[in-house]
Amino acid sequence: MTKIRQPIITVAGHVDHGKTSILDCFRSSAVQESEAGGITQKISFTKFPLEQIHKASPLIKKNNINLTIPGFLFIDTPGHAAFTNLRKRGGSLADIAILVVDIKEGIKPQTQEVLSLLKANKTPFIIALNKVDTISGWPRSSQNHRTIKESIDSLPAHVKQEFDTALLTFQGSLQAHGFDPELYYDITDFSKQLAIVPCSAKTNEGISELLFVLSGLSEKFLSKNLAISSETKGVLLEIKKDKSQNNSEAILYDGQINEGDEIAVANLDGSTLVTKIRSLEEIQPLSNKFKPQKSATAATGIRLQLTAKEELSSGMPFQKVNNNLSDIKEKFKKEISKSLNLDKSGIIVKADSLGSLEALITLLKQANIKIVKAGIGPINKKDIISAKANLEINTLDALILGFNVSTEEDIDLGNIKILTNEVVYKLIEDLEVWRSEKQAEIERSRLLGLATITKLQILPKYIFRNSNPAIFGVNVLAGALKKNLQLIDSEDNNIARVKAIQHEKHSVDEAQENQEIAISLPGTNFERQITNKNIEFLYSQLSESQFKNFKKNKDLLSQTEIKTLSEIAEIKRKKNENWGI
Repeated sequence: MTKIRQPIITVAGHVDHGKTSILDCFRSSAVQESEAGGITQKISFTKFPLEQIHKASPLIKKNNINLTIPGFLFIDTPGHAAFTNLRKRGGSLADIAILVVDIKEGIKPQTQEVLSLLKANKTPFIIALNKVDTISGWPRSSQNHRTIKESIDSLPAHVKQEFDTALLTFQGSLQAHGFDPELYYDITDFSKQLAIVPCSAKTNEGISELLFVLSGLSEKFLSKNLAISSETKGVLLEIKKDKSQNNSEAILYDGQINEGDEIAVANLDGSTLVTKIRSLEEIQPLSNKFKPQKSATAATGIRLQLTAKEELSSGMPFQKVNNNLSDIKEKFKKEISKSLNLDKSGIIVKADSLGSLEALITLLKQANIKIVKAGIGPINKKDIISAKANLEINTLDALILGFNVSTEEDIDLGNIKILTNEVVYKLIEDLEVWRSEKQAEIERSRLLGLATITKLQILPKYIFRNSNPAIFGVNVLAGALKKNLQLIDSEDNNIARVKAIQHEKHSVDEAQENQEIAISLPGTNFERQITNKNIEFLYSQLSESQFKNFKKNKDLLSQTEIKTLSEIAEIKRKKNENWGI
């Protein structure tokens, strides 16, 4: 008889909606009371044996369900998309997912993100509608002999109404995402409808039912896909480099692995790294401890000490080498190329692991955003150089998106924009805002040509040189000041063209509004032309046609620029009353 492995289950959802609490409930409800609550440390995996499933969910026996699966392997994930998107060849690493949602908060940005990824990866999932105990008037102490259905049916009318309202609102949100959600006990076809299990990790209500639904679905729909093959395959999770070796936590999802085995690990550039397993440890059932082993069989969480000195990346697939290296290399190359799915032009993206990167690419593609280059790890100088090439091609692509990554220190960004966040939807939002502002800036430059609206306030305490050239301090009150800009005074007298601009002791080509700077004006005598005439402000020189062009495109101007435009018109009309009309 073919041996089958545990289904791999990711528990995902928005921050603080109760993912870890639900896993803690699974663990503590399955162990002796003396151990309950003992496992508080954040861990990557929970190995959940079959006998504990029966212990934690008596409903399985009660409903005469015969389980052939050997248990579950839960992946305890942070909220972000990287872990929801853990991949294996041909689909998602997770056989099934539990999406944890706070009944009061409903679908939040990270929930939305997870839904999009589950849909894109065609991963089956169920909803744990958590924190039902926060419904106003919900009974304080749970009656352990009651099912969640019995608890809901026995609620007082006003409490039941609040529960129903929250449920209907949530179901409506799910329907808007293309799902057909229903309370698990009202479902007629589990292959077409999405099961919602109301629960509370605080009172333990609904936890038994959650395991019951999970077990039933795994047995009915997954068992055919769980056969263990002769090929050993897995995914590296967190990599820790220690002196001359790599240590990695990993998930073994097929086959058997042994100490001393040679494995091939994929690389983002399409190459393959071959390394040996120096030592092997396996996660213990319902524990956060690893135990040294000579071999381990899927599905399980393992810790590997590898002989490779080269850099390995998180989220990369690995496979045991068995006289088939060239075949593995070819498969990995195709797999990485397919998962990156890059365009000929577009932005640059970085993420902390392959899973994150694929998640980011998937969601950016859904938002019709093109990607020219993708990588794993911090944003570095090479990324900036690549992004600078986009300045010549398309300014709107001259940016780098970072998902769960930092930027290396002491990097000269130039005109490159960097946006980082831990939520992909926020990244996409920020990108769209930046692009629309940049587009308005480009249109403004195109429409208004070289003309600039500027108003400068003279700072009489900062006179560095009186003449040839006059060098003194000014405050940019409106617009921007550029080199070679012609300045006039409040009587429409030409003063000079700006020869140089200094900001904080550095020469610059341009100064922005609210900056205090020093300017150099050739052929100008500060005392004679400015002090003696009581000049307080200087303005940019504008032709009549430039003024009319600005007036026509007022929507592209700031309020201070519009006010300054009006002041320049008044100055001009002292000599020509019909100027600009």
